[in-house]
Amino acid sequence: MRTFLLFLIAACPLVADDKSALLQKMDSRATHYGGVSRTIWEFAEVGYKEHKSAELLKSELRSAGFAVTENVAAIPTAFTATWGQGRPVIAIMGEYDALPGLSQEDVPERKPRVNGGPGHGCGHNLLGAASLFAAVTIKEWMAEKKIPGVIRFYGTPAEEGGGGKLYMIRAGVFKDVDVVLSWHPSDENGASLKSSLAIISAKFRFHGKPAHAAAAPDAGRSALDGLMIMANSIEFLREHVPDSTRMHYIVTNGGSAPNIVPDFSELFLYARHPSMPVLDQIWERIVKCAQAGALASETRMEMELIDSSYNTLPNDALAALVDKNMRIVGGVRYTTEEQAFAETIRKTLPDRTRPLGSQENVEAPSEGVGSASTDAGDVSWTVPMAALVTATFVPGVPAHSWQSAACAGMSIGRKGMVVAAKSLVLTAVDLYNDPQQVAAAKASFEKRRAGYEYKSRIPADHQPPLTYRDNP
Repeated sequence: MRTFLLFLIAACPLVADDKSALLQKMDSRATHYGGVSRTIWEFAEVGYKEHKSAELLKSELRSAGFAVTENVAAIPTAFTATWGQGRPVIAIMGEYDALPGLSQEDVPERKPRVNGGPGHGCGHNLLGAASLFAAVTIKEWMAEKKIPGVIRFYGTPAEEGGGGKLYMIRAGVFKDVDVVLSWHPSDENGASLKSSLAIISAKFRFHGKPAHAAAAPDAGRSALDGLMIMANSIEFLREHVPDSTRMHYIVTNGGSAPNIVPDFSELFLYARHPSMPVLDQIWERIVKCAQAGALASETRMEMELIDSSYNTLPNDALAALVDKNMRIVGGVRYTTEEQAFAETIRKTLPDRTRPLGSQENVEAPSEGVGSASTDAGDVSWTVPMAALVTATFVPGVPAHSWQSAACAGMSIGRKGMVVAAKSLVLTAVDLYNDPQQVAAAKASFEKRRAGYEYKSRIPADHQPPLTYRDNP
């Protein structure tokens, strides 16, 4: 015991020195990875179409000495990049898909770069670049210090409703992983103990019979009628679903011309709830609404399942470890120019409850359920996963907005990105140096998962929906 204690006393200063040196090294290289994030921001590619973004990340990883495996799970933009041997195997996930319709210049006023084009309103350009920055830094530290283990970057496409990680899990690429490190852009800094909303989404397609809408309306069977009956039924259903349920949809095709009875229509719907078993029951009723629309309109309905992601499973041990390291890194400080940008963009927000200046702080981990959904939830039910957020957006700026897209393309976003990368690196150092931290993460994982069964709602033969962003 005495020898072990002396070892700890001797080792701790070395770990602290390693961390300090790593942070200084990262400061000297932050501009390069900020440039990577900016390039991906300019690419602004939607889910499963992130070809240029994925190629840039793979090129960076190959140059850093990683072995890259492409086309994971038969997805052209999914990949892994691996370096090292032995245990533990630490994974870092990167995302890089943009959102439709959120094209935006890096200015504090609404100004699309491309009218109607996609934009990084969730900051995934920063997410992929920070995870890249962290993975390369960890690899170089391991090589220099001769640290045993594996560091692996996961290029995970189509997080925004496409479920890329689900198919990567199914392909087995997470099977040997001990711990996954994840992060997400936000308007605050902190380790996360929050769960998320489970989600099921699908495209409902109605097929009818065309006819002249004025001369022979009785000869037609309107696919749009079927869709609208379904949508109206969903509105009535809202009154009779559990609290915390969310149902939202868009009409992606409503016909070609008013004077033609539509023979095709399509509705794209998301349903969410904190509990997947509860969501299953809600989803059964949603499908009945669609069937009712087809029955009443004498049309045919077909459903294409797009995504089904679990709520996130928090990890107590990893949250505590991340929190400790984020307090070493600290928050985000603005320059005079960034402060002016922040003050201007906040004037466009209806809700500014999070005060300006809070981006400098690291918030304590808190329990609860967030309002978003993510396919990282399924990863968290598969392997212990750490989660954190950093202030890449001005306090008060919501994700999926032109304001967040503007922040993601300028220096405020890049500063938050560096905080994330540093926090990931310091957490990985602890995991590689101390096997007990990995064991604690696994124990927390088993404790949180006890009594629950994880089973993906995506059928085993279901193929990745590579064209889910295409409108018919």
